[in-house]
Amino acid sequence: MQIIHSVDEMQVLSQQLKEESKSIGLVPTMGYLHEGHLSLVDLVKDKVDCTIVSIFVNPTQFSKGEDLDKYPRNLEHDIELCRERGVSFVFVPEVTGMYLDNFSTSIEEQRISTVLCGASRPTHFRGVTLVCAKLFNICQPSIVVLGQKDAQQVVVLKRMIKDLNFPIEVLVGEIFREQDGLAMSSRNSYLTCEQRKDALLLSQSLQVGQDLVNNGFSDSSKIKEAVLSILENGECVQPDYVEIVNRHTMEDEKEIVREQSILVVAAWVDKVRLIDNQILR
Repeated sequence: MQIIHSVDEMQVLSQQLKEESKSIGLVPTMGYLHEGHLSLVDLVKDKVDCTIVSIFVNPTQFSKGEDLDKYPRNLEHDIELCRERGVSFVFVPEVTGMYLDNFSTSIEEQRISTVLCGASRPTHFRGVTLVCAKLFNICQPSIVVLGQKDAQQVVVLKRMIKDLNFPIEVLVGEIFREQDGLAMSSRNSYLTCEQRKDALLLSQSLQVGQDLVNNGFSDSSKIKEAVLSILENGECVQPDYVEIVNRHTMEDEKEIVREQSILVVAAWVDKVRLIDNQILR
């Protein structure tokens, strides 16, 4: 496994691999890796000749006052996990390499990114699309692997890939959960024991929504009310949104369409913002 810090070196190497007709799979991350990230590596590594994991805490997707400076980092551990998983290259660029002096270009998806998390974090997806477009140009993957936990991000990036004609296939890995049901997230490390108990209400509320669908309920408003009532039981939980949308477009759905409708939630647990979702099957 090779660790690369230089943007230029990574781009030259990617071009050489392409010229040798070797396919590349990219798993873009912000590091502090967990089994959810590693499952994405497992999903792609047998489908390509080379696997790249990028580790970059991207400043452009954090708004003022968010947790950029304290975002969890453990590069040494991340690299060891990648080595154990059979990753070919770990790309760890510096901020100054990704964003040169006087950087002034942006890429913005203007429809899907304006709702849900985009309403709460209005500049977030602009940073996501920008950094991913750069990573695609640098690493030149034929396949990129994204996680279902960030359901809206998946749809935004699929739209960007299609709109900008990137020759990239997107694979989406399922949500990985802790034994207690909490969706794996690097930000879970912020939670105290008491906060974690309240954080479990996200996955529990999603299960309530799925159970209602299993019992024949199809009215989205009724299901959302039930989910919200679960979240509001938490002493330190402040719901941001509870919505049922089309998982391919993120547009509101009034009636459940099985396998198409997705229940998405976001909530603050004290000062920690968590998201989760459930495709309604």
